[in-house]
Amino acid sequence: MKKIATLVLVSILGGAITLGAYKTFLEKEEQTIVQTKQVTQPTFQPVNYTASNTNLAAIEGIDFTTAAEKTLDAVVHVKSVTITTAQPSMRDLMLGRLQKREQLGTGSGVIISPDGYIITNNHVIAASKKLSVTLNDNRTLEATIIGTDPKTDIALLKIESDEALPYTTFGDSDTAKIGEWVLAVGNPFNLTSTVTAGIISAKSRDLSGDSHQSFIQTDAAVNPGNSGGALVNTKGELIGINTAITSQTGSYIGYSFAVPSNIAKKVIQDIMEFGNVQNGILGVTGGSLNSYYAEKLSLNETEGFYIDEVIEDSGAEKANLKSGDIIKKIDNVEVTKLSDLRGYLDTKRPDDVITVYYLRNGAQQQTQVTLLKSNTYVLPHVGIIKNAKPKDLRQYKVKNGVEITEINGGYAQHFSREGIKSGDIITNINGVKVNSIEDVQEIVKNRDLNQPLSVELVNSSGQTFRYGLR
Repeated sequence: MKKIATLVLVSILGGAITLGAYKTFLEKEEQTIVQTKQVTQPTFQPVNYTASNTNLAAIEGIDFTTAAEKTLDAVVHVKSVTITTAQPSMRDLMLGRLQKREQLGTGSGVIISPDGYIITNNHVIAASKKLSVTLNDNRTLEATIIGTDPKTDIALLKIESDEALPYTTFGDSDTAKIGEWVLAVGNPFNLTSTVTAGIISAKSRDLSGDSHQSFIQTDAAVNPGNSGGALVNTKGELIGINTAITSQTGSYIGYSFAVPSNIAKKVIQDIMEFGNVQNGILGVTGGSLNSYYAEKLSLNETEGFYIDEVIEDSGAEKANLKSGDIIKKIDNVEVTKLSDLRGYLDTKRPDDVITVYYLRNGAQQQTQVTLLKSNTYVLPHVGIIKNAKPKDLRQYKVKNGVEITEINGGYAQHFSREGIKSGDIITNINGVKVNSIEDVQEIVKNRDLNQPLSVELVNSSGQTFRYGLR
């Protein structure tokens, strides 16, 4: 019996010792492991810069107040009233009627002269029936549209005031540098003029995918209502017109884009002087180089504009540019891609002379090119047309007309079935003889949109066709 009691006592004592050891050593070690895991969580520590030549010191030395003071009163709030068609009800459909209603759109604008000229985005005022502008001192004035250019999304407005208005001056967007500080000034969310700061993130940005755009990209916060507002440098000079953001939510997430001031300035000067935009044409087709195309074309260059074709009778042909040449620079602007080339040419007019630096068979050369006026036009429902040469008119035995260079409208298949093709001559539109694309533009501009476009053309067999195109 004593042996059994002794055995039980020893077992209890052993269990107690084991439990105590676990509590003392093993459990403590396990707690230490948990604490070690917690150390891996992010911690935030101050980082101090004491050297006088650091970037932080440079940032602290920048004063944005002067630029803001120069710009705030020159930025206005733009209200546009458009007429839209409401979703028809079943009763509307039965009665054959459409309900129309007014819709209010808002944006920003920049006063660019003391007598009231204002630059904004075309999409801010497109299809407007009534325009008003609210100044930063809360005065509201009616505005009229002087001209627009949908291609660059620029529009010119005019307001009348009894006193000189505050305005901003243009800077040189070509000399703006990536990393340079800028301010975006506009009227987001229907507020009065608001200033945000950022840097230029990139230049010659294209959002369309076809290199038809050349934006300044910035990380200054831009939101709905900022469209048409000012992008200025630290001197208060206008270097861009805020135009777009990239966002899945419709609000700013870090990327915003502005039309460079050199493009905007040239567009409004053309509108004021000529009533429309004058585009200077280099006369080449091609595309941007990259590793894929460099390998495909057996080239050592991965940057620049590769000339695939030189247009007949263009400034490029007269300057002896050839297929296979690689444009690397125009005047003082480096060309690494098509949007660089496009952006710079958008600041030029016909008859302007530019210096083109290019590579031919690996050797760098340069030439002077005189830009010509575009001799092509996109005719609605038909395609691309151009001025016809006398020999083309003689070949088709007609005395006047413009030449079809590409059929790509909604009637393309119908035209093809009837034997209409590139090279055929359009002689008459809406009962008026045409001799140039300027004639065509004027007719299309002034036509009644409710009436079909009447087109008369002659094909290579000498047959005359007449179409009413809607």
